[in-house]
Amino acid sequence: MSLYSLSLRRTAILAATISLLSVTIPAHAFADDDARRAILELRAQIKQITDQNQQARLQLADQLETMQSEVTSMRGELEKLRWQQDMDKRSTQDQSGGSHPKVDNPQEQTAFDQPMGLFHSGKYKEAAAAFGGFLKNYPNSQLAAEAQFYQGSSFYASKNFKGAIQELQSLVQANPKDPRAADALLVVAASQIELNNMAGAKSSLQKIVKSYPQTSAAETAKSRLKLLQ
Repeated sequence: MSLYSLSLRRTAILAATISLLSVTIPAHAFADDDARRAILELRAQIKQITDQNQQARLQLADQLETMQSEVTSMRGELEKLRWQQDMDKRSTQDQSGGSHPKVDNPQEQTAFDQPMGLFHSGKYKEAAAAFGGFLKNYPNSQLAAEAQFYQGSSFYASKNFKGAIQELQSLVQANPKDPRAADALLVVAASQIELNNMAGAKSSLQKIVKSYPQTSAAETAKSRLKLLQ
C-alpha cells in the first residue's frame, strides 16, 4: 500500500473516530443530566415526604397535648364535683355526727347563717367575704372555727387555693382537735394538688391518716393517697 493510500486511510479512520465521538459524547452527557435530574427529583420527593411526616408528627403531638389537657381538666372538674358532694354531706354534721353548734345570741347566729346560705347557694366568693366579716365581728364565737372552715372551703371553691391553704392550715394549727380539722386538711390537700404541690398534698393526706385515723376523712385520704402514688 502506498504512503498516500495509507495516509488517506488514517485520515478516514480519524474522521470516523471524531464523528463517532461527536455523537457518543453528547449522548453520555444527556444520560448524566437525566440521572442528575432524577436524583434531584428523588431528593425533592424525599424532602417533601419528610416535611409532611414532620408536620404530621407535630400536629399529632399538638392533638395529644390538647387531649391530655382536656383529660386533666375533666379530672379537675370531677374532683371538684366530688368535693362539693362531700362538703354538702359534711356541711350539716361534724365528725361526731352532731349538727352545727348553736349560740344563744340570735344576732350572732344570723350572722353565721347568712354566709352559710351563700355557701349552699354556690356563691362562694360572697360566702368567703361574709364568713370573714363574721370572724371579724365575733372572733371568740363558738362558731368561729366552723366559720373559718367554711371560709377556707369557700376560697377553694372559688379557686383561691392559696387563701384556702392559709385559712385552713391556720384552723388546724390553732384547733387541732376541732371536729373540722380532718376535713380542713382534705381541702388543704385538694388545694395543694390544684397548685401542683404533690409533695405538700401527700403530707397533708398522711397527716389526716396519722392524726385522725377514726374519721371518715381518713378513709378519703387513704384513697387519694393511692391516686397520688
